[in-house]
Amino acid sequence: MSTDTTTNLNQLASDLKEQVISWRRHLHQNPEVSFHEENTAQFIFDTLHSFGNLEISRPTKTSVMARLIGNQPGKTLAIRADMDALPIEEENTFEFASKNPGVMHACGHDGHTAMLLGTAKILSGLKDQIKGEVRFLFQHAEELFPGGAEEMVQAGVMDGVDLVIGTHLWSPMEIGKVGVVYGPMMAAPDTFWITVKGKGGHAALPHQTIDSIAIAAQVVTNLQHIVSRNTDPLDSLVISVTQILGGTTHNVIPGAVTLWGTVRTLDPKLRESIPGKMERVVKGITEAHEGSYDLKYEFGYRPVINNNEVTAVIEETVREVFGEEALDMMRPNMGGEDFSAFMEKAPGCYFYVGAGNEAEGITYPHHHARFTIDEDALEIGVKTFLHATFKFLGRSL
Repeated sequence: MSTDTTTNLNQLASDLKEQVISWRRHLHQNPEVSFHEENTAQFIFDTLHSFGNLEISRPTKTSVMARLIGNQPGKTLAIRADMDALPIEEENTFEFASKNPGVMHACGHDGHTAMLLGTAKILSGLKDQIKGEVRFLFQHAEELFPGGAEEMVQAGVMDGVDLVIGTHLWSPMEIGKVGVVYGPMMAAPDTFWITVKGKGGHAALPHQTIDSIAIAAQVVTNLQHIVSRNTDPLDSLVISVTQILGGTTHNVIPGAVTLWGTVRTLDPKLRESIPGKMERVVKGITEAHEGSYDLKYEFGYRPVINNNEVTAVIEETVREVFGEEALDMMRPNMGGEDFSAFMEKAPGCYFYVGAGNEAEGITYPHHHARFTIDEDALEIGVKTFLHATFKFLGRSL
């Protein structure tokens, strides 16, 4: 990429910075939860329509796709942004805080959407320089399984796509950094429910009962043996029991206890083995104490596994546009993301844009009622998308 092209793209992104921030604030003030993003989708549709040069459609009820078909033949690149909010009561007090009670953009999806709108606006004005096609995917319902990505894929948004990229604003990372991971970078988030069944009775006469709470406590403890003693220490595995429901009062041993939790894995083969290993543990413990059980295991999103060649282009882009000091070669994390559904159809890369600022107090974690971002991160995201687009469409992968 020439120096003139780099300078021009950077200037276009800088010129649009305040507009991108304005879009983000509008979205932040008007959040909608997963599968209910009707107003959000309409706002995106209308905004895209104002740009020109785009073919705009609604693949599903609350998603939007825009196609920018260049004047020259070439590959098709898809860029994705999620746009749903969370059922959280916002505690921030800035003027663009959520107007919708109990709903908040607490994960940065408002910023993701604003960055992709900015990218679409700039690229739509450069149609004559585009080789191939850029497809802008505004996805609903990332936060709620079964997720919106799979619905969009089934609706055909990835048909003919050669590669796909996306990003996540990341508050644990300081502004100015861009995080890149090769290979597995986010986990498969699966869910389980275990009901431990015993025989209830008076708490003063435990010998007349089969104590479901005592059995469940052993189940919780022994599930961790799968992590520490049944799994290669070099493989990543999390098993977390996050909810225990059982009992009604202090002097009654309940007849049943329900455990609810999550399993996180990066390796697909390890993932497939976990339900059987869990069942062996639960069955052994409950039968040893004359109880019984029900186990339900639900596979969630697939792990996000970055393609090495696509990731190398993102790494190269960061180095060239922002400098060596901006690049953070990160380790994977055990969060989940349905961006993986798009990667089933085309090689891709999902990367992070730092959005935290300790000096400004922008340090709250994702999904927190005080979460926010340093809005300077939006310009960084737009620049990364712009430069990466021309790199991808100007070379062979």
